Amino acid sequence: MHFTWNTITFINFVFSIVIFIFGLVSWQRIKSKVVLYVAIAFGLFGLSHLASLFNLTDTLNLLLIIIRIVAYLFVINGFFLAAHKENNTLRK
Repeated sequence: MHFTWNTITFINFVFSIVIFIFGLVSWQRIKSKVVLYVAIAFGLFGLSHLASLFNLTDTLNLLLIIIRIVAYLFVINGFFLAAHKENNTLRK
């Protein structure tokens, strides 16, 4: 396992992690499922970009496909909740 520099992948990784962190901070404040689901999705995208940076895409190909599908499903679910505005908060 060695680090392979790719500017685009690195930028995608950084922005994915920034969105993940801001998403978690926002979720802690407003407890919106939509925000949480999008944050989780970007955290998963960040993991897939990190695997690419460490040249693990061939080894983890199937796992990365599953991670990306799950991430997209989180985004789809979040937007579905936002569109229906039913039960989109986790307040007690």
